Amino acid sequence: MSTLITPRTLSGFRDYLPSLMLAREKVLQTAREVYRSYGFTPIDTPACESLDVLLGKGGDESDKLVYRVLSARGEEKAEMGLRFDLTVPFARFSAQYINDLGTPFKRYAMGPVWRGERPGKGRYREFWQCDFDTIGTTSNAADIETALVINDLFTAIGFDKFEVRVNNRMVLNGLLELQGLADKAVPLLRSLDKLPKIGRDKVAEEMMKEASVTAEQATAVLGLAETAGTSSEILDKLDTFFAASPNERAAEGIRRLRELLMVAKTAGVPDGRIKIDLSICRGLDYYTGTIYETFLTDLPGIGSVCSGGRYDNLASKYTKQVLPGVGASLGLDRLIAAMEELKHPLLTGQSTPAQVLVVNFDAARLGDYQRIARSLRAVGVAVEVYPDAKKVGQQLGYAEKRGFKLAVIAGPAEFEQGVWKVKDLAKREERAIPEAELVEAVQSAVR
Repeated sequence: MSTLITPRTLSGFRDYLPSLMLAREKVLQTAREVYRSYGFTPIDTPACESLDVLLGKGGDESDKLVYRVLSARGEEKAEMGLRFDLTVPFARFSAQYINDLGTPFKRYAMGPVWRGERPGKGRYREFWQCDFDTIGTTSNAADIETALVINDLFTAIGFDKFEVRVNNRMVLNGLLELQGLADKAVPLLRSLDKLPKIGRDKVAEEMMKEASVTAEQATAVLGLAETAGTSSEILDKLDTFFAASPNERAAEGIRRLRELLMVAKTAGVPDGRIKIDLSICRGLDYYTGTIYETFLTDLPGIGSVCSGGRYDNLASKYTKQVLPGVGASLGLDRLIAAMEELKHPLLTGQSTPAQVLVVNFDAARLGDYQRIARSLRAVGVAVEVYPDAKKVGQQLGYAEKRGFKLAVIAGPAEFEQGVWKVKDLAKREERAIPEAELVEAVQSAVR
């Protein structure tokens, strides 16, 4: 007798039951609609890329998270890896096809990515990203549009309590240049990125250890990052700080941030929705300009649910053509975890996409049940016909448990009278409707 394998899900991975999967698909569809409304067009890239495409793009730490893929023939040497984000594959894609696509090129892509990191709250080893990017322009208009898309995306999903926090790597790098630390930007900014997770003291310790800076130098970097005030006040403080020691890179970063705030206000984004936060730096090495992180103000502890930034040099790994880009990525699985905790309205508990259940009262009438179901589907109503002629109460219990809105019922008496009973399962109200009027009545009831 064979031993049964215990069914289990791997650590860091997750199964989605129907009710969550339906909400997930609604978020994906909403993201598509928002991205397309701005002119972003869909593309896709393979789950696997050559290791030389993946490695050395996000930094040493991201390289450690890449899953290597062995050959199907069992060869030990892994020459492929699972993509750890959708941005690096897009840079490779752009270098390969940009002559056919032209610039600027705006794309969106949605799919799973994999990172071998420690699982945590809202953090998985396999998760979906929903990216949108503009490549082939350095215009700040593209950076500003990125912030607008993020705002519209979360509004469309049904959130009103969220913040899009922005910074600019030019400001951070300008400070490092003034401190004579430009050559240590990578380890310093990686450490700074951990500020919300491990706190000021531990970040300072890590900076001194990993970047070999003095306590005073670490304090200077942290002091700028912790600049407080409204967005306008923070920018004014930056102007004052850099007036004493001018830096062209920092000045351009400040100018871009001011313009972003001004255009967003003129375009109608609510005041305070987009905020300057100088502690935002993003851990990946390829960012060069504006950077974004989005937080749900009712659940800040879950971390950023939509992040990104400008990356002007990433495609240079694959082509001599200059292909600057900017974009952001919605972390779908982290967002769904947050929506579960917040009991978001999209999580209705419904576990079927169908709105109507046709009760199988009499197996001999299956053709009529399917005929009515097809008539309803033809006008856009999702319908399920129960497969077995079980007791009506049993079928209605099935319908209520799965979240159907209506049940349509006909037995011998109804067929003789030429009517169908339509039951509102939430209100527990039932009425008889002539068959000629049934489709219109049901269509109206499920709107």
